[in-house]
Amino acid sequence: MVGLRCADGSFLSVTPVLCNDSAGMPYEVTLELSRDGVPYGTVGERCAWRLARLARGVEAARRDHGQAGRWPDPDDRFPPEEGGAELFSFRYRSRWGGVAGGELRCQLRTIPLWTPRPEQRGEWRLTRRAFVEAWGVGGLGTRAILTSGELAGFVRALVDEAEGCLGNTDPGKVRVQGTGTGETR
Repeated sequence: MVGLRCADGSFLSVTPVLCNDSAGMPYEVTLELSRDGVPYGTVGERCAWRLARLARGVEAARRDHGQAGRWPDPDDRFPPEEGGAELFSFRYRSRWGGVAGGELRCQLRTIPLWTPRPEQRGEWRLTRRAFVEAWGVGGLGTRAILTSGELAGFVRALVDEAEGCLGNTDPGKVRVQGTGTGETR
């Protein structure tokens, strides 16, 4: 279980749970959400490879000195936005194609902050933050606002836990790194 303290004071727990194929063999994970210990939703069927890719992307962006001109603080550096500012969006998908049962998504937002300076004119400073938002089955939402370092830690912990779940079933057979890359089992 990996958790986030949200802006409203609640605690969002995210737990990777194994998905099994028709033969009963685990091959991926789904995420179970809880808010303050109460079940909140199930999202992201087969999402471990997306999380692993995001974890690598955030870690690389934090080290990317090419972004230092625009984003001098590593906490403001995130992977390049492709097709918008959404880093991930996991929903519950029912068998009939409808969406219900929760949502977990992460969007980048740029926030201007006024920085006053003693005896000088102040200036605007831009920061970037990841807004991790969760919506429960009943439609109630919560939000955590994270730096890139906090997001990297959160996603890396989810990936490590997912790999632990998958690794405990048959060590060396299924790993998140190979999922979705065309590698065979």
